[in-house]
Amino acid sequence: MELTAAPHRSRTVGRDADGMAVASFILGLLGLLVLNVFLGPIAIVLAAAALWRGTTRRGRAYLGLGLGVADLLVLVALMQLDNTVSWSF
Repeated sequence: MELTAAPHRSRTVGRDADGMAVASFILGLLGLLVLNVFLGPIAIVLAAAALWRGTTRRGRAYLGLGLGVADLLVLVALMQLDNTVSWSF
């Protein structure tokens, strides 16, 4: 007996992982400008989940991961410059 649900499910999971990789990249890039305290960790989690699920867009997932980390580093640097727990322009 041949199961037809498995190939359909793997295509859906792959597409979901690809979407997570792209979302991670976009949120990480956006997080450099605004709301990096929220968008940075979300980008990191999405990139890790996309890589764990075996995305075909590994480059975008790694960029999202790097940008998420950069978001947090920018936050820490700006907090140190202001000598506060938060930062603003």
